[in-house]
Amino acid sequence: MMLSCMKDHLLAWHIHIATLLIAFSNIPPGIECLEVIYAINAGGEAHVDSIGVRYMKDPLMGKIGTASDYGKQLIIGRVNSVDQILYQTERYHHSTFGYDIPIKEDGDYVMVLRFCEVYFNSPNMKVFDVVLNGDHTIVTDLDIFEKVGRGVAHDEYIPFKVQKGKLIYNDEESDILGGKIRVEFIKGYRDNPKINAIAVVKGKLEDVPQLGPIPQEPEEYRGMQDEEEEAVVRSRHTSGPRTPDPYSIDDTSILLPIYVAIGAFIPLLFCLCKL
Repeated sequence: MMLSCMKDHLLAWHIHIATLLIAFSNIPPGIECLEVIYAINAGGEAHVDSIGVRYMKDPLMGKIGTASDYGKQLIIGRVNSVDQILYQTERYHHSTFGYDIPIKEDGDYVMVLRFCEVYFNSPNMKVFDVVLNGDHTIVTDLDIFEKVGRGVAHDEYIPFKVQKGKLIYNDEESDILGGKIRVEFIKGYRDNPKINAIAVVKGKLEDVPQLGPIPQEPEEYRGMQDEEEEAVVRSRHTSGPRTPDPYSIDDTSILLPIYVAIGAFIPLLFCLCKL
């Protein structure tokens, strides 16, 4: 009896260890080394993502711009089911808007800007810039649809450094005022700027988990589409009788009426001369 209980406890312990190993194996490399200092779900409520990052409720709720969950009608490509909501909700504004992010320590940081086009079906409809700390244009002419299409996640990864009250991006410096940096989404000439979610972590770019490859249509699906289009072209008929090619008509058929007219006119001319 005692031996049986020990075996049961040992089996349960093995199952527990195996579960932990599976859980840790699903954590992307380097995530345990990252310190998340800021994360918000723009246009949405608080959320914990698939790797344990806690996103706060949008602090601009009811203050600036428009919160939208229009993307909830879509299944977002490139992300798992747990992280869908980060790309299904968004904040947009008819003018430039932004978020203030507290920075307390010197070091290396990465800002992750999460986007997804959930409305437009073609490129060049929504285009805007993103500026960091008032001086650094970190994303230029962002056209989400042009990059990944509709309903597909797209992230921008912005590494920067904080040192002695300065923000350093691409070897250019700007002052950090009041212990906060600001990220702004700039109103452009094509629709309104927007953002789906923001995360700022302390660490190196190579340590930050990134999105997988853009999903592609299966080859057999594209082949079926090509065959269907070809079949439509083959089955297409013009209405009415076929028009003859004017360049394929024999020249003699055009001259024949002229020869007949000349032949009839010569006897008539001869008779008139006799009169």
